Amino acid sequence: MKIASWNVNSLNVRLAQVQNWLAEHQPDILALQELKLDQDKFPAAALAMMGWKSVWSGQKTYNGVAILSRSEPQDVRTGLPALPDDPQRRVIAATIGGVRVVNVYCVNGEAPDSPKFQYKRQWFAALTELVRDELSRHEKLILLGDFNIAPADADCYDPEKWRGKILCTDEERGWFQTLIDSGLADSLRRIRPEGPLPTWFDYRGAMFQRGLGLRIDHILITPALAAVLEDAAVDLDARAQERPSDHAPVWAQFAL
Repeated sequence: MKIASWNVNSLNVRLAQVQNWLAEHQPDILALQELKLDQDKFPAAALAMMGWKSVWSGQKTYNGVAILSRSEPQDVRTGLPALPDDPQRRVIAATIGGVRVVNVYCVNGEAPDSPKFQYKRQWFAALTELVRDELSRHEKLILLGDFNIAPADADCYDPEKWRGKILCTDEERGWFQTLIDSGLADSLRRIRPEGPLPTWFDYRGAMFQRGLGLRIDHILITPALAAVLEDAAVDLDARAQERPSDHAPVWAQFAL
């Protein structure tokens, strides 16, 4: 089973890229973030013509998450129970082929001294609560998506430049570690323990061409899935396309 995650930064703009990627890579599941589409604008019919089932939680202009799969998603859940009034569409979960998939587009936070950082703190606490609940019911669980956190200095092209800045603060890394400590493993680091492995490159300053990015997109897995993990990687070819997302897809392969 091949499971992938991709922040597409507007599905309307990059639908053809997603369709081409699906046709070329043939994953069993693809989690998408930052759809930037109203709920009724999601291209479910176009994807269904290619054989893909879709569940999604859309929001105009901002946010939005979706899960595409070959088999029918079951027990679909959206949002964070601890934040029932949060209008931002950032979480969707479904069970597919016996695997619980929790797809997240985590809050950016803007800057450590910003009110948006306070929201990020609250949001990650609510996410941790959700994940612990899901883990209590699902042995095979994947938490994946755009976390907007680079977990370690090795995940930054210039650790000193990024030290204490948004995405790289000690507090944010602590939130990420709390998720790991809940009973999850970083699939990409299990396969490729060294190297920066960036997944996001700023559009400005030719950062992709210079190889200067951050690893903020992750696929976290339970021990039952870690035991059958075969491979994991970042697809930089997708980031090299014309008019690309600023994120590259991340994928993991399991002997399932």
